[in-house]
Amino acid sequence: MNAKNKLINQIKIVINYLEVTYQERERTKILELIYMRYRNALRLLENNMANKDNLHINGGVRAYTDSYNDYNNPLLEEMYKAEKLVKEVFYPR
Repeated sequence: MNAKNKLINQIKIVINYLEVTYQERERTKILELIYMRYRNALRLLENNMANKDNLHINGGVRAYTDSYNDYNNPLLEEMYKAEKLVKEVFYPR
């Protein structure tokens, strides 16, 4: 599986976690923003329209930790994996 497909799968994991763990009415503004950015990233990747300038999921871990003291939330680990894959796909060494 190539890095782009891994990224798509990881984004789906984050979206699923957000949908299952946080009902729409329970999502705060920051969680809603993270959710919408991941949904948009998935759409762009699946339609081969994603690039480093329009994929806005990097920084989600920081935004979450700046807003909450829940540093042990499994969501952070999944988001970190997605951000790492974004770097691998769009900023190769």
